[in-house]
Amino acid sequence: MSVIYAGIVMFSPLSFFTTLLKWPLRVLVKFKIVPDNAVRELALDLNRPVFYVCHTESASDLATLRRVCQKLALPDPLTPVSLDGRQLSRTLFLVKPHSVIGGRSKTRALEQGQQLLQLHLANPQLDAQLVPVAILWGRAPGKENSIKWLLGEANAPHWLAKMLIVLVSGRHTLVRLSRAVSLNQMAAQFGDTADTARKLLRMSRFHFYRQKLAATGPKLVNRSELFNALLASPALKQAIEDEARSKKVPVKVARNEAHKLLQEIAADYRESTLRVGDRVLSWLWKKLYSGIKINNADMLHDLAQKGHEIVYVPCHRSHMDYLLLSYVIYHQGLVPPHIAAGINLNFWPAGTIFRRGGAFFIRRSFSGNKLYSAVFREYLSQLFSKGYAVKYYSEGGRSRTGRLLQPKTGMLAMTVQSMLRGIERPVTLVPVYLGYEHVMEVSTYVNELQGQGKKKESIGGVLKAIRHLRDYGFGYVNFGEPIQLNQYLNQQVSDWKKHINPLEVQKPNWLNPLVAKLANQVMQHINQAAALNATNLIALSVLATDKHIMTRDELSQQLDLYINLQRQVPYHPNVSLPEADADGLIKHALTLQKVNSSSDGFGELIGLSAEHSVLARYYRNNVLHLFMLPSLLACAVLHQRSISRQQLLGYIEQLYPLLQAELFLYVSSLQTYCQAILQFMTEQGLVESNGDNYYAPAQQSRYYYQLSLLAYNAEDTLQRYAIVLNLVQAQGPLSRPELEKRSHQLAQRLLNLHGIVAPEYYDKGLFTTLINALKEAGISHTDSHNQVCRSERLEKLTQTVNTLLRNDILQSLQSIMPQQAAS
Repeated sequence: MSVIYAGIVMFSPLSFFTTLLKWPLRVLVKFKIVPDNAVRELALDLNRPVFYVCHTESASDLATLRRVCQKLALPDPLTPVSLDGRQLSRTLFLVKPHSVIGGRSKTRALEQGQQLLQLHLANPQLDAQLVPVAILWGRAPGKENSIKWLLGEANAPHWLAKMLIVLVSGRHTLVRLSRAVSLNQMAAQFGDTADTARKLLRMSRFHFYRQKLAATGPKLVNRSELFNALLASPALKQAIEDEARSKKVPVKVARNEAHKLLQEIAADYRESTLRVGDRVLSWLWKKLYSGIKINNADMLHDLAQKGHEIVYVPCHRSHMDYLLLSYVIYHQGLVPPHIAAGINLNFWPAGTIFRRGGAFFIRRSFSGNKLYSAVFREYLSQLFSKGYAVKYYSEGGRSRTGRLLQPKTGMLAMTVQSMLRGIERPVTLVPVYLGYEHVMEVSTYVNELQGQGKKKESIGGVLKAIRHLRDYGFGYVNFGEPIQLNQYLNQQVSDWKKHINPLEVQKPNWLNPLVAKLANQVMQHINQAAALNATNLIALSVLATDKHIMTRDELSQQLDLYINLQRQVPYHPNVSLPEADADGLIKHALTLQKVNSSSDGFGELIGLSAEHSVLARYYRNNVLHLFMLPSLLACAVLHQRSISRQQLLGYIEQLYPLLQAELFLYVSSLQTYCQAILQFMTEQGLVESNGDNYYAPAQQSRYYYQLSLLAYNAEDTLQRYAIVLNLVQAQGPLSRPELEKRSHQLAQRLLNLHGIVAPEYYDKGLFTTLINALKEAGISHTDSHNQVCRSERLEKLTQTVNTLLRNDILQSLQSIMPQQAAS
């Protein structure tokens, strides 16, 4: 390295070549830094000495590191550090590269590390920071049994190989900075012996190994070799024999059928496709979005560094989900996951592109095809055993209403079953909330809910969508609280490891109930990471007005109210709030043409067109769960002259099991949370209190108006509850299909009578969910003929819901009931 005497820099050979390569590498090397703002995100203190540790002593690595440090305003890695009057090299290298002929020599890393520890032990005030920097030339994982070590698969390539690597992969370089190690703490905890320095270096080597694995993934298996290995597995061999026996065909025919199924299912992952896709998507996002907001991504790096098998479980709102999440993961310096994609997307040429990007295809249903089920399960298990990250959508399809759908548990069950084959590394589910200020398919969703058929995906549809590209505002990728499956299983089934069988897995009795509970928790964690933005907040506000129009001042006040509510009484810490203030949100919505602006002599009005009023409900439903409990409290206060805290909490406790099932609500303490909301509403003037009694403010006040707008957000939910509960109460017992049918018919009548425009009223699935929730909560019960019957709890809940319902809606329900019974 360089040594300074009287202000003159004396160059070592490495320093000389590093300086010499400065300009050539500016042309040959393009790098991505993770994290983008390393000083802030890694909490680096530039007032303390900074050292760097890199894997390989290389002039090209050091020259690249210099450029990175210059961009991040970090100290130059070539300049020495003065500690207690001693000049020390700022950069430590763990290994030297191989020589063209022969082996390789040792670096001075052990000596440098011990020297640093000794200085810190002698003077604890020094407290220098050691920053690991991983420099990855390209993101290709390599292939098993490959001899292409010249293109980067060698651990420490010689200078000739490195030159080829830079030429081939230099423009796809990833530089990952990690959290600094406090040398003071290391010295105090472990001392300054050579053993401590060796331990520090071993930790560093393992760190760099994990960094590379996290960024590139495990080596790829040749596709034909993978198929042969799968077909030779005991479980699949048994399934093939069973297929041959049941269909009375030769085993060879059944084996060929299994091979065809593997070709239909399996991904054909290629890093070159990712690189091209990265360029295309970078261009596309600039056309489509004002920006991509990402939250809680640090958690991913921690999991990857600890060697976790990551399974991404996002919500599903748009076909853009497939591309957006993989793009974000790739730009976080992590390997994109293998993606479970619907077979409907396997059309030319998209299917081939998706497959090479890591997609594997899944049919909508496995029923009646035992061989397909066995082949798919074996393939998924192989992905986990090899260590590939995986992504699947537990909802099974895109939400047409904006709410989370009830989860399908098949993929989750196969994930747990794969663990029962003895996966050694920890497996962690990462729920992901994906949000948009505009979903391209939203208008088709409304049409589908109203009875129009779902259009089949095709290249023509893709080209048509591309022609209509415009700015769709911001996209949001919020990573939720992870669920470590090993820990979860330990908590739920203490002896689950007794069921581990590497060859054949028999479904244990506890599997289905556990997976159902786990799926529900995943959905709760997705909703806990919701993103508030201009579109959904304005939809919450403007849709609550009769004509879907309000003054700009009123809208600004309501937006401030909702943001302050989530800031002061957060539904969950993972919920992300907008950076802009209310005025900025309105301006942004106007540029997106989500709302209309008009003016008269009294000021500016903000409203929704008839078309946008329907679509806005979709965006409101994305975040409705965040405001459902405050809205119900507001509704209860409005409908009573005076109501006690005990009554309010009683109402919420009655409704909470149904809300949990439909909106995947979860708060750790319902009473504490509701009391905090009441305190906030009182401080804001929305409600007034006298001891433990609450009542609404004067009707002519703006606070009454704000309370009414907040209460409106619970109306659609209460109306659907009232439909089902009053039908059972007035006309029960009813079979489940009949109750669902009549509920749907009654909802359509209310739509026509009251001009209600709500996409979820067309969704029969919501009535099914409610009827199931009533049974599971013990509110309704079924008789010997499997008919839904009323009960004392159901009668009490019906009275509560009717109390909170608008009088005109309640009157319509009661007048329609006899007619429907007669029909």
